[in-house]
Amino acid sequence: MNNLVSLSSNAALEVKNIMKNKNIPDGYGLRIGMKGGGGCGAGMTHMLGFDKEKKGDINYESQGITIYIEKKHLMYLIGLQVDFHDGVDARGFTFVNHEQKES
Repeated sequence: MNNLVSLSSNAALEVKNIMKNKNIPDGYGLRIGMKGGGGCGAGMTHMLGFDKEKKGDINYESQGITIYIEKKHLMYLIGLQVDFHDGVDARGFTFVNHEQKES
């Protein structure tokens, strides 16, 4: 499962800062998933949040951060990288298909 969602070093640093500064409880990890849309994935958006592990989650570590993904969301997320952009024009997390980026 080496092509699961990964975190860039910028994203990992920002997640760690949020966890520290927003007092995210021990035992919580970063939940990556999808929300909205119909059955075929149209209109779905990516989501990030902090959560405890739920039954049936896939869990692993990226950049020292525990990540939880519901199995039903995995097919929409494989090969993505979460990045963090902090620029003059915009600030926030982005989802990048690093398989396309590399080609």
